[in-house]
This record gives sequence, C-alpha cells and structure tokens, in this order.
Amino acid sequence: MSQHREHWSSKLGFILAAIGSAVGLGILWKFPYTVGENGGGFFLFSYILCILVIGVPVFIAELFLGRTAQRASVGAFDVLSRGSGGWRIGGYLGLISSFLIMSFYSVIAGYGLSYVVMSLTGAFAGMDAAQVSSAYDNLTMSGSISLFWHALFTAITMAIVVSGVRKGIEFWTKIMTRALFLILAGLLIYNVRLAGFSQALHFIFVPDFSEFNLGSLLEALGLAFFTLSLGQGIMISYGSYMKKTDNIPNMSLIVAFSVIVVSILAALVIFPVVFTFDFEPAAGPGLVFKTLPYLFFQLPGGPIVSTIFFTLFVFTALTSAIPFIEVVATNMMELTGITRKRAALYVGLATFLFGVPSALAGSGLLFGDWTAIFGRDFLLTIEGIVSTWLIPIGGLVTAIFVGYIVDEAVLKEEMGTGRFFKPWFTLIKWVIPVAIFLIIIQKSGALEF
Repeated sequence: MSQHREHWSSKLGFILAAIGSAVGLGILWKFPYTVGENGGGFFLFSYILCILVIGVPVFIAELFLGRTAQRASVGAFDVLSRGSGGWRIGGYLGLISSFLIMSFYSVIAGYGLSYVVMSLTGAFAGMDAAQVSSAYDNLTMSGSISLFWHALFTAITMAIVVSGVRKGIEFWTKIMTRALFLILAGLLIYNVRLAGFSQALHFIFVPDFSEFNLGSLLEALGLAFFTLSLGQGIMISYGSYMKKTDNIPNMSLIVAFSVIVVSILAALVIFPVVFTFDFEPAAGPGLVFKTLPYLFFQLPGGPIVSTIFFTLFVFTALTSAIPFIEVVATNMMELTGITRKRAALYVGLATFLFGVPSALAGSGLLFGDWTAIFGRDFLLTIEGIVSTWLIPIGGLVTAIFVGYIVDEAVLKEEMGTGRFFKPWFTLIKWVIPVAIFLIIIQKSGALEF
C-alpha cells in the first residue's frame, strides 16, 4: 500500500474523468430507447431515484475500496479481505466485465465513427426511412468495414491509456467531457425551436403512473448501475488514484448529479426530433442508427446536425472506453509487474481479437450458426452475459464485501463518522444486496415482475 502510485492532478480531473466514464453509450444509446420503451416520465423519475438511493452508495463503496487499498479491483479486494483470498473474485468479476464490454463496445462505437463520415459526406441525403434503416443493416453486414472501425476505435482508446493517468486519461477526458456538455447544450438550443419539443417535455417529465410496474423499476435500477459504471471495477481503479483529502461522498454526488443532467439532456436532444416527425419513441436499440439519421436530414442544416450528434456519440464512447482498458491494464501491471505501455498494448490487442466475432456478427463470416444455436448474435450474447450476470453480481459482491467483510473501523476512518455514514452503511449492508438480487432474478427471466 505504500508503493508509489500516480494520482489525479486535481479534484476536477477526477470528477470529469468519472463523469466521462459514466456518460457513455449507456446514456446516449441505451438510455433514450429504454425511457421510450418504459413510458417516459415515471421511468425517468425511477431512474433518478435509483441513482441516488442505490447507485451513489455503491459508487462510494467502490471509490472507498480503491482509495483505501491503493490498488485496482483485484488487489483492492485482496488487501481489504483480512486474509480471505477468495474475495478476489469480486475484483476479477469487474476485470472480466470491463474486458468483455470493451470487446463489443468498440464495435458499436466504431459504427458511430462510420456515421460521422457518412453524415459529413451527405450519405443519408435523399434517403427515405427504410433506406436509412437499410444503411445500418448494410454496415453491420460488411465484415471488413466493421472490422476497420472496430480496430480504429480500439487503437485510439489504447493510445490514450498508454499515456498514463494525468497525461492520457485525465487530459483527454477533460477535453472530451467539456466538449460533450457544449455539444449537448448546442443541440438542445437547436431543438427548442422544433415542433415536437413541448411533446417531448411532456413525455420526459410528466409521470404516467399507468405505466408503472416492478419490472420497469428494476430496469431503471439496472440502467443506473450501467450508466454509473458500477460493477465493472472502473471506480475502484479510479478511486485508487484519489488523494486522501478528497471527500468521496461529495464528489460522488457531483458525478451522480452530472450523470442525471446529461441523461435528461440526451433525452431532450433525441425525443424532440422523434416527436417532430411522429416517430415511435419506443423504437428500441435501432433508434440511434436506424431512425435518427433520417430525422436529422429532414431538418434545416441536417448534415451538420447529424455530424455533430455522432461526434458527440463518439466522444461519449471514448470517455467510457478508456476505463475499460485502464481497469484490465492496471490489474495486469499490479499482478505481473509489466509496464503501463505493455499492459495497455496487450489489453487493446486482446479486446480487439475477442471483439472480432462481434464485428463480424452481422456478416455471418464467423460463427455463422451462432444466432440459430444461441438465439441472438455473438455481440448480443456477450452483452447479455455482462448486463444480466457479471455487472449485477459484481455489484452484489461489492456490497456484501463492504457491508460484511471490511472492518467497520476502517470504513469509519476512511469515510468519517458524520451523519452520512450510518444511512450509507445501512443501505450497503441491507437494502442494496436485496435490490441487486432482484435485478438478477428479473434480468435472468427466472421471475417476471
């Protein structure tokens, strides 16, 4: 615990890096269509509640593990388990989750890079809705093009991680996170003038209690975990770069509030466009790639709006992809003693190779019978394993570990014994394990709520 470790240069550096990690494709790709599928306003309210009551306490716990142990995920569980080496599994779950997510995340982000180029060149001009939808299908079915974008995005992410915490991760996430807020604000100002803006406001903010069911609430809880980068070892690694003087609860609340704001902004960027042209808000995962490009090109300055949006898409993908490689690379550095450069290169290459079947999933060039056997293509199979099992179980192990295994005196010394400690510890010990267990049951299909 006494070994030299690089730290964030400032509190702002950590906050922007953490926001960048949380504000990824989960918000810009998954959040809007999930809100659409679950009725809008009440789901948004449930999502915010889940972030504050469940997400923030787990976020604090993960930062605590990293800062106290001064280790990445595997080492943090090892150091704080009081000699019980079996708890390392908690660290390995986060490591495996980040590795697997990066393998298919870079494929989806690569499509975003392709859409920037397609928007710049006016590829969608004159296309009807069916043709725009087919353009996405054609992209996914082109194995060589998908591989190219997958490789390029992985290489960019790897290059940033190689540069280190301050010169790489902190430097670039500061730039991209600030740019993200500016782009969102610009698109929001543009959207205020659209005919569907008031309808979008009603859909997003007015709860429809007839849409309420426990399944939607659990979906909101799962999305809160995904968008806060929990259960993936990321915040444990980021916590290990924090200074002892940093106030973990306060900084966690700042990050959570920022995630909520960006989630709402993302919805206000997407739904006014959808409602302006009377499209279905519950369009599913294809909303970003199959629907929005057509709608953007119906607007004044459509090519510019589309280019700006997909640039935002790529920025959010990058700020989230960086910690996926960082988590695995940092654990490799600690477990094997290799340099950061070699670890980042090895991890980047490994995630690229493991992601090849995901990049080729639409083309059928590799594992052509996968969908027929497993019911979904390779990319969605890996995504399902991670979101249904690894992330929730990782969060569950973290909550149980902090609530029952870590010495309470260590927690009080690190966190302080103010009024915040007791309700936080109660949530971690009793409420959160039950909530996560329900997520696992619901997502696995063992019970329908």
